[in-house]
Amino acid sequence: MALAVVFIVFFIIGLWIVASCIRIVPQAHAYVVERLGAYQGTWSVGIHVKVPFIDRVAKRVLLKEQVVDFAPQPVITKDNVTMRIDTVVFFQITHPKLFAYGVENPIMAIENLTATTLRNIIGEMELDQTLTSREVINTKMRASLDIATDPWGIKVNRVELKNIIPPAAIQDAMEKQMKAERERREAILRAEGEKKSTILVAEGKKESAILEAEAEKEAAILRAEAEKEKMIREAEGEAEAILKVQQATADGIRFIREAGADEAVLRLKSLEAFEKAADGQSTKIIIPSEIQGIAGLASSLKEIVTK
Repeated sequence: MALAVVFIVFFIIGLWIVASCIRIVPQAHAYVVERLGAYQGTWSVGIHVKVPFIDRVAKRVLLKEQVVDFAPQPVITKDNVTMRIDTVVFFQITHPKLFAYGVENPIMAIENLTATTLRNIIGEMELDQTLTSREVINTKMRASLDIATDPWGIKVNRVELKNIIPPAAIQDAMEKQMKAERERREAILRAEGEKKSTILVAEGKKESAILEAEAEKEAAILRAEAEKEKMIREAEGEAEAILKVQQATADGIRFIREAGADEAVLRLKSLEAFEKAADGQSTKIIIPSEIQGIAGLASSLKEIVTK
């Protein structure tokens, strides 16, 4: 019975030892393994077995990108203005062995290195430049930290200035300046609005005047065209009347000829026409030779009739 109990105890201890020697490394992790105190290797993702009582996992390393928010650090600008700046560092462990043996406290080391680098960069810049050059400061800090942390197996991906806190007096002055700037912009916008309104009113008046002028022009054109049409109609009426008179005269002459009238009758008709012409307001009348002959013929006829 005692032997069975001892066997069971040793069996349980053996199972515990075997179980303790099996390690499963999860995703985005790495294990640094030591054998008898010396670096033996780095385990990546998967199942691994270590030698009992000889090997041990010295460091469990997270390979994901990590974010560290450091407390505000006092810095002095080139123009001797003291301000406080807090930073955020995004880093990733790329070499587990260097991270495990490179530095005692990597996070504290990065924080101190960040503060030192920030003071060096800000010390070369004036206050106004500091407030408007966040991207420049971020780029310089990232480059400096990345080089400095490379022996520790750390890669600095980004550095962001989370907040820049100037002294209270400077904050008040900045707020007053910002208020004045807002008021200036408001005045400019108001003036531009009034200017646009005035321009719109003037353009409206101009457009109205143009439309009135165009309407007057169209009316004058229509009146002129109506007068022109009236004159044309009157001229056409007069021409038609003259044409009808001439046509009637021509028809009368044609009828006389068809009736067999001789040349003497035709000349008498011409004389009648001349008589009508003489009734006008002319002071000088030129008598054609044919009409003079007709006049002589008329006198002869008169004497014959008298005799």
